[in-house]
Amino acid sequence: MDEPRTNGEESWSLPERLRPPLLGELVERIDEALATARASEAAVMTVGAAALDAAEQARRAAEQAERASRAAAERPIAAPPPAIRARPPRSQASEDLGDFSARADRIAERLQRLQRVPLSA
Repeated sequence: MDEPRTNGEESWSLPERLRPPLLGELVERIDEALATARASEAAVMTVGAAALDAAEQARRAAEQAERASRAAAERPIAAPPPAIRARPPRSQASEDLGDFSARADRIAERLQRLQRVPLSA
């Protein structure tokens, strides 16, 4: 029967999977964490600056909208142009659409006939 060695190196050394990281490995991890933290800080500063800029633009837009609203309220309302006032009734509009469709069909037929005609030199 094999007796475990009590005086040798194997009796007090840990298996590879249970050993703590070496100092060099810890330094590498710390350096990586610092680089990540600095990059994150820079990104947050960029996003913060963009947010402040957007807020300033929104404030200016709100001021312009307020001025435009006041100016519109002070200006008298003009009568709509005659074309808007005299809209055709619904039935006349649908007749106009039918006339438009018929005219579009005639134009399409004419273009097709013109495409068949050879061009002379």
